[in-house]
Amino acid sequence: MTRLLVTAPRRPRPEPVVPMINVVFLLLIFFLMTAEIAPPQPFPVAPPVAPGDMSEPAPALFVSADGQIAFGAERGSDALAAATRAGPVTLRADAALPATELAGILARLGALGAGSVALVTAGGG
Repeated sequence: MTRLLVTAPRRPRPEPVVPMINVVFLLLIFFLMTAEIAPPQPFPVAPPVAPGDMSEPAPALFVSADGQIAFGAERGSDALAAATRAGPVTLRADAALPATELAGILARLGALGAGSVALVTAGGG
């Protein structure tokens, strides 16, 4: 009497999922580390202090203490025109900016057709 040994069919091995999960987490960390949540300010600005609680709408026209003007990627007179075209102007001027220069910038904005200008201030006493 001869016996035949029958081998059971081999089950395919399941695909390993752990390496795929590792790659997904590495990609997630990479994108979180390289993402830009908010565009950086073109130069540091210390706003003047005013009482009350005011919220700042975006985007803003930046004016440094030495009179440099920036709006997004635009600089100088082009920045004033771009800010005016964008709608109501939000102005982030440095507290050390002389008031005469600020008044000149406001006059130029008015001449370009700015309907309203909001000056951003730091909350204070």
